Amino acid sequence: MSEWLVLTFAMVAASAVVLTIAVLNNRRLPEDDDPSETPDVIEYMTMMIGVVYAIVLGLAIAGVWEGRSAAQEYVRQEAQALHEVDARSSVYPEEVRTRIRADVDAYVSYVVHDEWRTMISHGTLGDRGAELLGRVRADVTDYKPKTDHEGQAYQPLVDQVAAADDARSARGQSAGATMPGVVWFGLIIGALVTVGLIFTLQIRRTFRELLLAGLFSVLIAFLLFLIWDFDSPFGRGLSATAGPFLDLFPGASGGQHVP
Repeated sequence: MSEWLVLTFAMVAASAVVLTIAVLNNRRLPEDDDPSETPDVIEYMTMMIGVVYAIVLGLAIAGVWEGRSAAQEYVRQEAQALHEVDARSSVYPEEVRTRIRADVDAYVSYVVHDEWRTMISHGTLGDRGAELLGRVRADVTDYKPKTDHEGQAYQPLVDQVAAADDARSARGQSAGATMPGVVWFGLIIGALVTVGLIFTLQIRRTFRELLLAGLFSVLIAFLLFLIWDFDSPFGRGLSATAGPFLDLFPGASGGQHVP
């Protein structure tokens, strides 16, 4: 199901439920009911609970957005490190240089076309990716420099492979959901309590009051959708992308798979 379809359904459903309850509840009120008799303490508690829940929502959105941004940064660091390996290997003999670049391209192609789907579906990395990156590491570390120029390039190449491996591990740790289940429980219960408290203020069936009640419930549904969408850094509509790999390795967009 499309993320935008989920958002539309959630907003419509939340608004419909709130408006239906408001209308049905209004029918049960006696004709001589006076909404101005709502105790001040109820208005105060409704306001305070709304403020506290707004703070919790803000912190949750900031947390999942930070996780999404960190995941995208790990992708950039990994792609940049591999690009440095590809570029710095130019000082090596043609045979060695060609092998390094071929293995780097094979790894990038696998990440973009295969491992990315694994992260989206299962929230983990594929074993094949570790194997392909191991090939790159072996290409770099097994070669013995024969000139001073090659010797000067050796350690930086080893460091860049290590940086790519470290960024890959961080990317794998960011692939799953970032919000614990208990936090989701609190967010949903808080939403129900916050929306439910507006009925203590004796909403009438006037257009203005029903409109405000509907907009309030739609806003809560939209904010929860944002948290849900950002909660999976690689798996939904506003997720981190493989853009850094495609920018630095244009050939990876061709979809060539590794045997």
